[in-house]
Amino acid sequence: MKQFVVELLQTRLPPHYFYHNVNHTLDVVQNVLEIGRQEGCSEEELKLLHAAALWHDTGFVETYAEHEAASCRLAAQYLPKYGYSDLETERICTLIMATKIPHAPADHLEEIMADADLEYLGKAAPGAKTNDLFRELQYVTPELEETEWNQIQISFLRQHHYFTRFCQVHREPLKQAYLTSLLTADGQP
Repeated sequence: MKQFVVELLQTRLPPHYFYHNVNHTLDVVQNVLEIGRQEGCSEEELKLLHAAALWHDTGFVETYAEHEAASCRLAAQYLPKYGYSDLETERICTLIMATKIPHAPADHLEEIMADADLEYLGKAAPGAKTNDLFRELQYVTPELEETEWNQIQISFLRQHHYFTRFCQVHREPLKQAYLTSLLTADGQP
């Protein structure tokens, strides 16, 4: 299944998806498993989280807006071929939808999924990934200027919070340091 999704993303995503690409998907897969293990998930829960992370951005091959719903449609189409039941597929889709911003996770697994999708904000040097996102958004919205992007990031980071204990302890401090660096560069206190 991983090979199928990787190939799908590599062959069908537009080249200007500098952020939402196969590398992001593989990062989220790694993140969700790390957070899930740290949060005490069972093997069955990890299996569902893994599948959700793998499929969470496949909808970008069809649409930019509302890509989460498109990801769910693709997952529902292909997951049964990989032995997932209807109930498992439905659950995987709720996990995919938990990545929709603004995040509104309804349970612990959805919290893990939401945190895994944006865990990079609390890791070393998130600027490279946010720059990739800026380049991608600029392609979609050419009038987006860097000063406006910086304000969007600052506003987003001020409102964002991690849900899992693991990310609150291990990612929040670096995310706050990144926010501080943006504020300082912008001349804000």
